[in-house]
Amino acid sequence: MTKKYEIVLNYIKDLSVEIPDAQTFIFSKEYITKYSLGINVNTKAMKNDLIEVITKLHYKDPNNNKRKSYFEISYASVIKIIDKNLKKEDLEKIILIEVQNEIYPGLEKILLSVIRDAGFPNMVLEKKVDFEKLYNQKFN
Repeated sequence: MTKKYEIVLNYIKDLSVEIPDAQTFIFSKEYITKYSLGINVNTKAMKNDLIEVITKLHYKDPNNNKRKSYFEISYASVIKIIDKNLKKEDLEKIILIEVQNEIYPGLEKILLSVIRDAGFPNMVLEKKVDFEKLYNQKFN
């Protein structure tokens, strides 16, 4: 099967770590394993059959605790569409499943590294993200 796209480049568009004070850090250290990972994907058309795909991960406290830390990364991938005859649904699958499957392992590694370097050395994400399942839940 011929690939219908290629990733031209990837870069960190924005990175944020918010730990307001020492008390919040101490509180967060105890509850960080209860935080949840959120994923959002946006696109922006460019010239020459290029699309900028922005994958945003945020790791935050799902509860309304006053003391909470926040971690976010926006990661941009510029892809070139090789197959000019793609249907809209095929393009959506490329952006939301294939590109994500390709970039996510590195993106997760960057986010975890940032969280660990921010003072949470034992941080791991237990659940693996299934982009095909997420896509099917959203569109079926």
